[in-house]
Amino acid sequence: MGRAKQHTARPSPHTSPTKKEAGAKAPASCVSKAVCASKVTGAEAQALLDLFIDRYTPEMATLGRAALAHMRKRLPGAVSLVYDNYNALVIGFGPDASVGNTPFSLALYSKWLNLFFLMGGRIDDPHGLMRGSGRLIRNVKITSMADLTDKRLDELITAAVLCCAWKLDPKAKNKLVIQSIAPKQRPRRP
Repeated sequence: MGRAKQHTARPSPHTSPTKKEAGAKAPASCVSKAVCASKVTGAEAQALLDLFIDRYTPEMATLGRAALAHMRKRLPGAVSLVYDNYNALVIGFGPDASVGNTPFSLALYSKWLNLFFLMGGRIDDPHGLMRGSGRLIRNVKITSMADLTDKRLDELITAAVLCCAWKLDPKAKNKLVIQSIAPKQRPRRP
């Protein structure tokens, strides 16, 4: 295996970050293969997440960062699972690193973000905020922080936490794990 080619230009939305673009902290498995062979955590994970968010317009990057900070504060001790997918950057939130235990995810698209309730079909939505008719998954479209801080949405988040029996610990530290990076991606800017 050869070394990953290093670039100094801004990363293309269709390519994986080089080691240099990720602050020289990305593990070789993420740089050379475009899909993480091993999970990335800690400062390396945060450097990669920042790079992924920087690919969006300044407005979407600001909204994405604000939404991420809001969810981290709202869900103390959550493990954030990051998937830089073909269609969107997805960040799941759960009590541990198991995907099956993840009740929420934020998906950043080029013009908006969605807050997904992965058990949305099991919780009551008295205000009709959730979209979708699937057996389990529902979502709420977020176009501003006012949408995310709406008290009615907070009630849904509380209901989802209770539904999955997640015991939030206000003293617990949040964790970040990069789960995967898709080799090909849609443009992150409109």
